[in-house]
Amino acid sequence: MAEEDLSRQRIRPWRHGDPPATHHPLTAAPGRSRTDLRRLARARRRRRWAVEGIAALACLIALVSYLTTGDPDPGGETDGGLPAGAGRPSGVPGLEGRDFDAGLVSPGLRPRQRPPSPSPSPSPAPPTPTPAAPVVPAVLAVSTAEVPADVDLTSVGSRDWIHWGLRGADSTVRKRGGSGEIRDEGGTGRRGGWDDNQESFSWRDGSPVASASGSPHGVYRCGTGSGFTLAVSADGRARTVRVYAGVWMARGRLDARLSVDGPSRTLRIEDRHTSRSTEFTIRFQAPKGSRLVLTWTVEQAFSDDCGNVGLQAVALR
Repeated sequence: MAEEDLSRQRIRPWRHGDPPATHHPLTAAPGRSRTDLRRLARARRRRRWAVEGIAALACLIALVSYLTTGDPDPGGETDGGLPAGAGRPSGVPGLEGRDFDAGLVSPGLRPRQRPPSPSPSPSPAPPTPTPAAPVVPAVLAVSTAEVPADVDLTSVGSRDWIHWGLRGADSTVRKRGGSGEIRDEGGTGRRGGWDDNQESFSWRDGSPVASASGSPHGVYRCGTGSGFTLAVSADGRARTVRVYAGVWMARGRLDARLSVDGPSRTLRIEDRHTSRSTEFTIRFQAPKGSRLVLTWTVEQAFSDDCGNVGLQAVALR
């Protein structure tokens, strides 16, 4: 009777957490063959192996994840010092709200890798200072000498020359191809011409008269305060000007000055009874753009019959 009750008793499978038994309950279960028991044991071993395999695989995945991402900060912070769960910033300071990925992210960089710093642009070379223009000293010297019997204007006026009176009071002959630096600035009083000067003039490079030989011509102005004004352009280099002039029953005064700050010079010649000629030599140097200004005037007339100053030629070299 007892055996019959045991055979009818339902056998519950052993579960995790049950107290260990001294023997497997299936081994005592009546009515089962040894083969059934072995099959059941093998099935349970396979289930245990499957569970252990799944646990080992989970441990392996956790280990790989740990090695890949690094050890999390125990204080609850993630990489970069941010609190757990905080997202990374979507932009850089000053660029919030802009498309950070468009044109700002350098492609091909690994995590935490920064693009190389750009090479510094070469500094532009400092401008070369312009050398200061040399200072041209203002030089002026005047002297007188006897006029040669015949003056060759082609020789003494290698840069420029002018001759007056060849064909009357308004007649002027200039050096052909000259520099044009000599200017007739006019003067005061009526200008007349004469043809009996004691010295003569010659040239071979004139215009409009190409050549002349032994010309005694000149021009004059009568009365106190009347006379001529001439100008010679400066170019920064030392130049020599020769003025061929004279007086008739008068005292003449030559004033030489530079248009820039500098010295001035005055020379006089006179003849109370007849005529006198002279060669004024003016040596000067002045900055380019300035001028030498010459005035030749009657300082005093000794005759009421046209005491005057005369002018024949000016040459520059």
